[in-house]
Amino acid sequence: MIIYDLTCPQDHRFEGWFASGEDFAAQKARDLVRCPVCDDAGVAIVPSAKVATPRAGAGAGAAAGGSPGRGRGASARIRHRGHPDGAADAAGSGEDRSGPEGESAAAANVAIGLPPEILSRLREIVRAAEDVGRRFPEEARRIHYDEAPARPIRGQASREETEELREEGIDVSPLPAFLTGEEH
Repeated sequence: MIIYDLTCPQDHRFEGWFASGEDFAAQKARDLVRCPVCDDAGVAIVPSAKVATPRAGAGAGAAAGGSPGRGRGASARIRHRGHPDGAADAAGSGEDRSGPEGESAAAANVAIGLPPEILSRLREIVRAAEDVGRRFPEEARRIHYDEAPARPIRGQASREETEELREEGIDVSPLPAFLTGEEH
């Protein structure tokens, strides 16, 4: 088992656990190693000064940072740097997360805490929704009032437009950038 410190072009840092260096290279060549926050496949190894030392009575697997008997062959476990259990603390950290950058950081931390299969499924759902762009408030109303076929849509709306939609009884929710791949 080998653990690499990884980063993506958007500078999200995380760890990847692989059976070997060759396993990492093979997965990267097939675009299977992706950032857990933005889903970018442009992942690179970050130099690391970590040194693993075997514990008393531990096998060779522990010396490489793994647990003997728990190998998973070609699969990788990715976790965010700074969160030893792989979970992210999106609230209660004492950080001020107000404003666009704070909201982005909080959303990214939520994404890091999600299991990869859930995050992947959420991205599929968002991709399947029709992007109506700035026409979102108008199209949401048309669907709500049965003037257009019911279907999943996404797009942009100002805070005022969003509040007006909610006052009309139309359920709307913002989509975090880690699901849409867009900056808000």
